Amino acid sequence: MNNWLKANGIHLAIIGFFILICFVYFSPVLQGKGPQQSDVLQAKATAKEIMDYKEKDGKGPLWTNQMFGGMPAYQIWVQHPYNAATYVIDFMKAVFPDPVDVVLMYLLGAYLLFCVLKVNPLLAAAGAIAFAFTSYNFQIIAAGHSNKALAISFLAPIVAGIILTIRGKYWLGASLTALFLALEIRANHIQMTYYLMIALLIFIGIELYHAIKGKKVAAFGKSMGFLAIALVLSLMVNAGKLWTTYEYGKESNRGKSNLTTDSAEEKNGLSKEYAYGWSQGVGESFTFLIPNLYGGGTGIDELVKPESNTYKALQNVTGGDPRPAIQQLAGQVGLQQYWGEKPFTSGPYYFGAIVCFLFVFGLLIVRSRLKWWILGTTILFMLLSFGRHFPLVSDLFFEYFPMYNKFRAVESILALVGLMVPVLAFLAVKETLEGTMDQKTLGKKLTVAGAITGGFTLLVAVMPSAFFSFTASNHPQMVQVLTQIAQNNAGVAQSIANALVQDRIDIARADALRSLLFIAIGYALIWALINKKMGLQTVMVLLGLAVLIDMWQVDRRYLNNSNFVSKSDLKNHFQPREIDNLILADKDPDYRVLDLSIATFQDASASAFHKTIGGYHAAKLKRYQELIDKQFSKSINQDVVDMLNTKYIITQDQQTGSYKMQRNATAAGHAWIVSHVQFAKDADEEMKAINSFDPKKEAIVDVRYKQLINEKRLGSGAGAMITLDSYHPDHLVYSYSAPTDVIAVFSEIYYDKGWNMYVDGAEKPYFRADYVLRAAQLEAGNHKIEFKFEPVSYYAGEKISLLGSVLLIAGLGFAFYSEKKGKKQ
Repeated sequence: MNNWLKANGIHLAIIGFFILICFVYFSPVLQGKGPQQSDVLQAKATAKEIMDYKEKDGKGPLWTNQMFGGMPAYQIWVQHPYNAATYVIDFMKAVFPDPVDVVLMYLLGAYLLFCVLKVNPLLAAAGAIAFAFTSYNFQIIAAGHSNKALAISFLAPIVAGIILTIRGKYWLGASLTALFLALEIRANHIQMTYYLMIALLIFIGIELYHAIKGKKVAAFGKSMGFLAIALVLSLMVNAGKLWTTYEYGKESNRGKSNLTTDSAEEKNGLSKEYAYGWSQGVGESFTFLIPNLYGGGTGIDELVKPESNTYKALQNVTGGDPRPAIQQLAGQVGLQQYWGEKPFTSGPYYFGAIVCFLFVFGLLIVRSRLKWWILGTTILFMLLSFGRHFPLVSDLFFEYFPMYNKFRAVESILALVGLMVPVLAFLAVKETLEGTMDQKTLGKKLTVAGAITGGFTLLVAVMPSAFFSFTASNHPQMVQVLTQIAQNNAGVAQSIANALVQDRIDIARADALRSLLFIAIGYALIWALINKKMGLQTVMVLLGLAVLIDMWQVDRRYLNNSNFVSKSDLKNHFQPREIDNLILADKDPDYRVLDLSIATFQDASASAFHKTIGGYHAAKLKRYQELIDKQFSKSINQDVVDMLNTKYIITQDQQTGSYKMQRNATAAGHAWIVSHVQFAKDADEEMKAINSFDPKKEAIVDVRYKQLINEKRLGSGAGAMITLDSYHPDHLVYSYSAPTDVIAVFSEIYYDKGWNMYVDGAEKPYFRADYVLRAAQLEAGNHKIEFKFEPVSYYAGEKISLLGSVLLIAGLGFAFYSEKKGKKQ
C-alpha cells in the first residue's frame, strides 16, 4: 500500500487540487445553489410528462405528448438500464454537484491524455487546466448545453486510449478507448462525436503513413484490430441509444424532406443557411489570443458603465440616466459591444494568451509527429468553422461529406481545436524539459514565438483600428435608424455610433494589453527554465497558476456566482399562471393547448403544464416541422388547430399584458369517424389539401395507403362513435361502436417506427392521415382499440447494450489485471 501511495501520490494530490479549484470556482454549490441554465430549464419543461410517469411508475415512457403534438422521447430523456456508460456518468453526478462534475471530467480526461503523452505530472496538470478552462467549455455550461459539455469531456481520454493502443499496450489502450468512446456516445451529442471522428481519421491516416514508411504495418494492423473491437464494443454498449437515434433521425428535421417544394439543399439534411447560421468570423479567430477583441459576448455590460463613451454620449442626449436608452437601442438597432458575424454569441473562443504563445513555440520546436496531426486538423477545423465565410471548404464538406449537413452551428467544431492547442503547447514545454534542442536554439525560437504573439497583441493595443473596423455588418443600417430616432439629427446619431465604436476599441485594447502581460509571464517562465534560472518544479507550478489565473478571469465573465440560484428557485422556476390553473382544472387526460403568448414553436415553457402543439426542440419530427412551416408560419390554419385536438388557446393582451384563455369549440377531439377519404398522390398534395378542409368529415390520405382501405365495405359513419378510455403516453385505449366499417382518425402523431395498433388484442394495420395523424379502417361492431408504443429499436437495442456492457467490463478487468501482472514481472 505504501509503495502504491508513493508511486501515485503525485496523481492523487493533483486530483485533489482539481477538486479544490472546481469547488472554489463554483463555491455557490457549497451553499446548496445550482446553475440557472436556460437550456436545462427548457429541457425540464419538455421532459415534464416523462418525469411525472417515471416518478409514478418507476419507468419513464418512450413517447411524450407534451410538445409538438407528440414525439419520441429518445432525444429528451430515456432510461437505458443496461448501458454501463450510464452508470459511470450517474456516479459522477451523484458524487459531485453540477457543474463541478463536468469540469472535473474535463480536467481528469485531459490529465490522462497528458500523462499518456509522458508529460511531467505537474506540467500535465497545467495542460489539463488549459483545456478544461477554455472559455467555450464554460460558456456551454452557462447556457445549459450539458450533453455537449459531457461529450467534450471525453475527447481527450479517447485520444489517450488510441495512443496507448498504437504504442503496443493493446488491451489497456483498447479497453480505455472502448470505455471513453462508450461514454462519449452516451453523452448524446452526435455532432461533437462526429467532429472527433474526423480528427481521428486524420490521426490514423498519419499513423498509417508512418507505419508504411517504418515498415511496421503488422503492428499497426494489430493495433487497428484492437481499436476496431473497441469501437464495436462502444457501439454495442450504446445500441439502444444509437438504434433509436438512427431510426428517429430519418424521420426528424435532420432527415429527408417530404415536400418537393422545399429547396434542393433541404432534401436530405439542414438548409445551408440554417447550418451556417453560427459561422465563426475569419477575424474572430484572433479571439483565441485576445478574448474581447470582438467585444466579448452579445450584450451591453461594458456600455452601461458610467465611464463608457456610449454612456456619456447618450447621457448628453437624454440629460439623465442613459441606461434605459442603451437597453432600448440594443434591442431596436443592435447597439451591442459584440460586432462579429454571428447573430449573437455567449462569448469568444479564448484558448489563453500563454497557451497560444506556447502553441506557436510548439510549432517551432516539437518534433513529435503529433504536431502535424494537430496543425493539419487545427487548420481544417478552423476553415470549417468559418462556414459561409469560407465556402470553398465548407460547401465541399456540406455537399459531399457523409452526415456533415445534419449539423448546425459549425463554429462549435472549434471545441476540438480547444483540445489541440493546449496539447501542442505543453508538448513544447515537455521538449524544452527533455533538452533535445540546444539552449541557444531554444532561446531563439522562444523569442520568435514571443515576438509573433506578443507583437500582435502590442500592435492591437497601440493601433487597433489599423487591423479591425470595430463596426458590425449592420453598422450603416444602425446609423440610419439612430438618425430616425434622433428626429433626423444625423450629428447625434453619428456621435452615438462613434462612441460605440470607441468603446469597442477600448475593450479590445484593454484585453490586448492583458494578453501581452500573460505572454510576458509565460515567456519569462520558459526563459528561466531554458537558462536554469529557476527550479523545474517552481517553473511548472508558476506556469500552471499563471494559466489558471488567465483562463479563470476570462471564464468569470461568462459563468460566475450570479449564474447560481437556490435549488428551490430552480425547482419552482416554472410557476403556473392563473390562466394555466384554469386550463389544468380540465381533467380530460389528452387535449392540447396552443399558447400564443410565447414564441409558440421556440419556447417549451408551456409544456411544463400542458400538452401543447408548440414547444422547443432541435430535432422534432420532419413532418411536424413542415406542418409548422406551411400551416402556422404566415397565418394559423384553424382546421389544423382543430385536428390536433387543440382545446384551449392562450393569448396575451399587448396593452395590458393580461392573459386570456379561449376554449376552442371546434376541436376535433381524441378520435372521430369521417365520412369521406380524399387521396393525395404525394406529400405536396397532402399539404395543399389540408390548407382548407373539414377534418371531422374527411381524411386526407396518401395514395400509398390505398390498399389498407376497402371502400366497398365503408359506410357513411352514421351512428358510429369512438371514445378514449385510458391514457398513457405509450399506451392508448379506445372503444368504438359502428354499424358498418368506418374510417377513424386519431388525434395522435403518426410514427410507424414503434406504434402498433391492436383491435381486441389482434394487431391490425393503420395509416397516416391529414399529413401527421393516425387513421385506420375499423370493422363493424363493438371493439376495443389499443395503440402501444413498442419500438424494436429500443427493446432489442437494450439487449445488445447488456451484452456490450458485460464484454466491456470484462475487457477492462482483464486489461488492468494484465497490466498489474506485467508490472510485477
